[in-house]
Amino acid sequence: MIRQLIRSYILLVAVAILLFTVPVAFTLTAQLRDDTEALLMREATTMALLLGDGNASSCRALEAMVGAYEQQTRDRVEVTTTGTCAPDIPAPAPDAALERAVEKGRPTTDWGSDLIWGRNLVITVPAKDRGRVVGAVRIVYPTAHLNHRLWTIWGFRAGLAVAVLAVAALIGAVVARRLTRPLRQLNEMASRFSDGDLTARSPVEGPQETQTLARTLNQAGERLDKLIASQRIFVADASHQLRTPLTALRLALDNIADGVDDEFVREDVELATAEVVRMSRLVSGLLVLARAEAKVAAAEPVPLVDIVEERLALWRPAAEERGVSVAFVAAAEGRPSVLAGPGHLEQVLDNVLSNALEVSPDGATITVRIDARGAGVRLSVLDEGPGMSDADKSRAFDRFWRGQGLTGRSGSGLGLAVVKQLVTDDGGTVTLRDAPGSGLWVVITLRASSRSGG
Repeated sequence: MIRQLIRSYILLVAVAILLFTVPVAFTLTAQLRDDTEALLMREATTMALLLGDGNASSCRALEAMVGAYEQQTRDRVEVTTTGTCAPDIPAPAPDAALERAVEKGRPTTDWGSDLIWGRNLVITVPAKDRGRVVGAVRIVYPTAHLNHRLWTIWGFRAGLAVAVLAVAALIGAVVARRLTRPLRQLNEMASRFSDGDLTARSPVEGPQETQTLARTLNQAGERLDKLIASQRIFVADASHQLRTPLTALRLALDNIADGVDDEFVREDVELATAEVVRMSRLVSGLLVLARAEAKVAAAEPVPLVDIVEERLALWRPAAEERGVSVAFVAAAEGRPSVLAGPGHLEQVLDNVLSNALEVSPDGATITVRIDARGAGVRLSVLDEGPGMSDADKSRAFDRFWRGQGLTGRSGSGLGLAVVKQLVTDDGGTVTLRDAPGSGLWVVITLRASSRSGG
């Protein structure tokens, strides 16, 4: 928009220059032609009067005048005569203009070109003695000097036009940036909204229309922030309040299972216990998600390798019970630090490793890999499970969605949604790909911190 405003401003100034400067330049050019023609016509007429007198003194005066004129102006003067005066001056070559002047007694002007002028301006004036044409005087004026003055007229105005356009561009840039500043602020506010920052507000300044729009967006942002905050508080409170009765219900079911000998009743109790466990996981996931969406903590440098090794040490015993091995490959140089909120990476790794372990068959290997990717650090988790279709990958980060190849029957459908929220809050990205051979490849790209370990 700034460029469009600057171009429009420059175009307006250029049109103004074109309308006012070009006509003036044409007027000055025409005036230069007319003044030069009038001057030469006056000089030629004076010489023609001396030639027409025919006496000796007039002839001598004509010769003296022609000599002085040619010496002073470097123009060429030519004279033809049939009268008594025969000055020592070259005669012009016969042509149509000379014939017209002699036969019809009219002065002629030849600029040598129809555009502006040619190389020479030729003025021919008939000499008369008591009404009878007795000769003609011709002045041949080189137009090189006129060319120089013409370039001065047009060149000065062209340079002035360029200078004015440059100043107009500078002023236009300043004015355009000032006019669009409120719009840029509104755009920045909208961008922060899209990133999830509902506390963004725009200054109320600029034209009246922009101020009205800023007030409306600020009010909408405040209402939206309050609504989302209320929703998060409700989800967090509900999840927290549900934990206690679910824990009590599970303990009661465990007690019932311990005191019942009937195999059918025991089986029903175990099914109920499994559902309670799944509900507990769902409530825990909702609580984690609500806290993640609240964005209560800013990202800070954390040692990625140390956190990965710590979480793998906790998950290896569970993996060994399932007959699954866990491999760790650190391809990045040194021990890189990444930017993440407190506890975010631990939660992300727990959710991803839990999913990978759920779908891994006996004897499979889960590979965790760290490598550098440009200005960031990539954390990858590869399993050897059934993998996911493209359609499932597109929905895997949706809340409460459970794919058969991603989570087990006990999954809540919130694990990857939590991963997505936490990684995005930390300024990173998470994608799902097909692992080489078979399985799922979870790719998490994190922002590298300037502080890195050796």
